[in-house]
Amino acid sequence: MDQDQHQHVKERIRKQYGHLTASQKIISKIALEKPSLLAIHTAKKIAELTNTSEATVIRFCYALGYSGYTELQEEIKKSLLIGDQRKGPIQKYRDTEAALTRDNYAHQVIETDIAYLQQSLQQIDYGLLHQAVQSIMAAHRIVVVGFRWCHIPAKWLFSALNAIKGNTHLYTGAVDNADYFLTEREQEWLVIALSFPRHPSETVAMVHSAKALGAKVLAITEGELSPISQAADLLLKITTPQPVATSGMPTLFSVLNVLVKGVMVHDAARVQQRLQHYDEISSKLYSFVGEEEEDFSIY
Repeated sequence: MDQDQHQHVKERIRKQYGHLTASQKIISKIALEKPSLLAIHTAKKIAELTNTSEATVIRFCYALGYSGYTELQEEIKKSLLIGDQRKGPIQKYRDTEAALTRDNYAHQVIETDIAYLQQSLQQIDYGLLHQAVQSIMAAHRIVVVGFRWCHIPAKWLFSALNAIKGNTHLYTGAVDNADYFLTEREQEWLVIALSFPRHPSETVAMVHSAKALGAKVLAITEGELSPISQAADLLLKITTPQPVATSGMPTLFSVLNVLVKGVMVHDAARVQQRLQHYDEISSKLYSFVGEEEEDFSIY
């Protein structure tokens, strides 16, 4: 079995979703949202549940690169077994969750953040994380894009990467001059896109345009069916409390911080030199109050 056949069903769906038929897309949503149904039912039953045909279910398996329904079903069973082992923190929190009141809201909010952070820790795909870090290190230039409430974490990520690596841009929209894509296309570009429901059309358009121009895309979003994940080379999926805009920021910032620290650890010597230079320049450009020095040591 080649490397592509070892990929998880969710990753296969993400990569092939744009090429699936309308009926196959219905089945893919079941596979993503209610995989236990595929784990326990036959292809014929799945066809009945999705109002399609058994042949469509089989063709869906072929479209994802499986030899048939049995192989897809076995992979889903394995993923569900692993998922059950990792389910602890959020499920434990939900089992004891109480409605927010004036007396307990601080405790409940922080408990929720802790539960989702623990869940993120358990679900880290270190191979994928390493690829994301390597793509940041390898890029000659980076563009970070995020609109609406994603603008704040996007701006933080831009500032952090500019400090430790440099050559990082923050895409600010239609008024921004993005000619750097056209004038420096021989260089390796990486677009890091942050987007969550509701997805701004400008983010989606920018990602697809950048991809068409040859840039590599790292998508940070809620899942495989996000409109920016279809064009992404790499997807970092983040599960947060809802609504993301008001409750999901701690989890999102934690994952972004992991990315930044990953670059700092894997490229320690260069990053340390870059931060020292950054400190020297900022000391000349800005005035500060107090005598304490910022410690840019990464250890």
